[in-house]
Amino acid sequence: MINSPPTAQERPARAAPLRALVVDDEPLIRWSVAETLAALHMAVDQAADGAGALDLVSRTPQAFDIVVLDLRLPDVSDLSLLRQIRQQLPLAFVVLMTAFGTAEIKAEALDLGAQAVLDKPFALEELGRLFSATGIA
Repeated sequence: MINSPPTAQERPARAAPLRALVVDDEPLIRWSVAETLAALHMAVDQAADGAGALDLVSRTPQAFDIVVLDLRLPDVSDLSLLRQIRQQLPLAFVVLMTAFGTAEIKAEALDLGAQAVLDKPFALEELGRLFSATGIA
């Protein structure tokens, strides 16, 4: 499921690489997604839980352009973190990953501003195709 990304006019132009944040409590998944984004020439930060993600968002001087976020984390297992991320990063391209994606959760995530919802497990190539198809990377 995909929502329309922010338009080029809405995102500020920059010469620096896109900044991405990967949030997942499973180290191997977090690392794999981060490596995939780095291969797309993005500067990537990682967080293992919602508190760590919000801390990075609040203290990082340059806003994240992309957030890849797991639905279920040790400290949050609903869409409240997605809601907070959208409030703090209204222009970010947000991808929600979940192994528990009911039709209702996916619809609500898109309504809250996620641009895409990926069902776990997914092939890492899907991220590259997603960003290419939307003109992000």
